[in-house]
Amino acid sequence: MTFTVKLELASGQSLKDMPLELLADGVAVARAKADATGKVAFDVPAKAAKWAVRVDRTILKGA
Repeated sequence: MTFTVKLELASGQSLKDMPLELLADGVAVARAKADATGKVAFDVPAKAAKWAVRVDRTILKGA
């Protein structure tokens, strides 16, 4: 199953290379980076779950 998400910021800033995680029932099951248009695709096995997308917080280590 593929989840495709298109993200846009109101400020117009680029989301290129923004690391994101796909969560299934609160657990990260896939990671991907946004392309220059803000598009992200996650390929995961199909299953019933509560799905969510969040910023991969590992980029905050060392900040």
